[in-house]
Amino acid sequence: MIEVAVLHEEGWPDTDWDILAQRAVSTAIAHSPYAAFATDQALYEVAVKLTSDAEVHSLNRAYRDKDRPTNVLSFPMVQDDLLQATGNTDDGEVLLGDIVLAEGVCTAEAREKGISVADHATHLIVHGTFHLLGYDHMDDNEAEAMEAMEIAALLSMGLSDPYGDRTTGE
Repeated sequence: MIEVAVLHEEGWPDTDWDILAQRAVSTAIAHSPYAAFATDQALYEVAVKLTSDAEVHSLNRAYRDKDRPTNVLSFPMVQDDLLQATGNTDDGEVLLGDIVLAEGVCTAEAREKGISVADHATHLIVHGTFHLLGYDHMDDNEAEAMEAMEIAALLSMGLSDPYGDRTTGE
């Protein structure tokens, strides 16, 4: 079972962020090799924090040595094989990790793309979830694999390809 806890600060548009985050995380997991988490007896937990650019800037500086805000940060709690994640529990829950989004950056990017903040945040939560599952985009092959999963997850939710310049068949 998958549980998503949402911490929502002021400044974000009026949306049902709890439902949006639950759907984004669950859909990302469903489009990964870990789809069984949805029906597993263990409880897999993800925290999503919708916060300010200032907080994300501080986190980005502290954890990534980058002195600027970014749209999304992911903090995986499970570093090794997720199938062996039972040792990372808190009251019987498997803590997959935290996803943190910056309101100003997300809003500006959504405006540039001509999409709603909610749709852009959905993409970023899907993206962050794949990071929690151990995926990355440090080299071209990893990036293409991760983007293909993101695109498939987003299309299944009725959202368009956020990368736009690629197809999943290439």
